[in-house]
Amino acid sequence: MSREGLFACIDAGAGAVVAKSVNESEAARRQLDIADYAFVSGDGAVRPPGAARLGDGLLNRSGLAQVELDEWLAVLSDAVAYGASRGCPVIGSITLGEPLAAARIGRAMAVAVPAVELNIGAPHGREAPAVRRLTEADAVGEAVRTVRDAVDVPLFVKLPGQASDVVALARAARSAGADAVGLVGRYPGFLPDLDGGAVLGSWGAWSAPGCLPMSLYWVSKTRLALGPEVPLIGTNGARTPADVRRFLASGASAVEVVTALWIEGPGVIAELVAGLEGLDLAEFVGSALAGARDYAEIPPVSPPAWLPYTARAPRSSGR
Repeated sequence: MSREGLFACIDAGAGAVVAKSVNESEAARRQLDIADYAFVSGDGAVRPPGAARLGDGLLNRSGLAQVELDEWLAVLSDAVAYGASRGCPVIGSITLGEPLAAARIGRAMAVAVPAVELNIGAPHGREAPAVRRLTEADAVGEAVRTVRDAVDVPLFVKLPGQASDVVALARAARSAGADAVGLVGRYPGFLPDLDGGAVLGSWGAWSAPGCLPMSLYWVSKTRLALGPEVPLIGTNGARTPADVRRFLASGASAVEVVTALWIEGPGVIAELVAGLEGLDLAEFVGSALAGARDYAEIPPVSPPAWLPYTARAPRSSGR
């Protein structure tokens, strides 16, 4: 959200950096004034400020960059130039408000950046009318097509994780002109404070290491449905080198990381990149899918896997 922050991620060795989102709404910018963050341990305790750990979940409210478009484009231009000299593209991002307004912003942004991300999966879209979260294929296709017509650089489309069929959304985005698809946005969340009230005093967006298999479900299904020629960007749940590898094995061509940077600082990027050393990405990306079968294709398990669990069940009263 600042030159310094963008430069720090570039210096840490990121393959690319996605800048903070903007849109046309003053209300979305004001929303940053009520931003709040709760890092939650595995047993449900909210950590004190500054005490977050990589294994924690994150419940938060957030807003968009609090800056006028012209000023933001100047920041992006500086970051693009800085990244280009270090082999790191800097990508502009738009969180959807209205499609025509997103198209206008995208057209202006494309002058400054080598690619644009259109985020139509913001979890705050259920709570804040200043941003939209699209969960139907027709609406995704219309919004992407509108922005695609205005943007002459590669367009990445980030999708929500909570929809009846995320694969259908990915197919609609691709058909409407998306060059790559991001999977998936964080989930709406709510956490009661057992001393009374609710953590954050509101609903929010939730991400945690436990979200990883849910994200990988949609990455893997989309890879199988759209084929290896469609680049997928995996996100939501990657905190460690092993997590990044799991995204790649599930079919992602790149992995977007956010929360780990908040907890550990930009230096964590170097650790994640180092964890990929020695991988033949051409062979590794999507490799886990070769061993995954539909339920109908799986032979009976012997002995039945449920036996150890029934053995621990309380004895029946006979009824």
